[in-house]
Amino acid sequence: MAEHQHGEMDISAQESMFSGFVRFVAWTTAIIIVTLILLAMING
Repeated sequence: MAEHQHGEMDISAQESMFSGFVRFVAWTTAIIIVTLILLAMING
């Protein structure tokens, strides 16, 4: 079995996926908050 070498793995794909996930969550959260504010203003 091969010895594990810390820091040798290429993680560019994981970093890219995580960056996209964070961007998706941020946009989704912003859209939900804006929607809730608009609903509160309309029903106010």
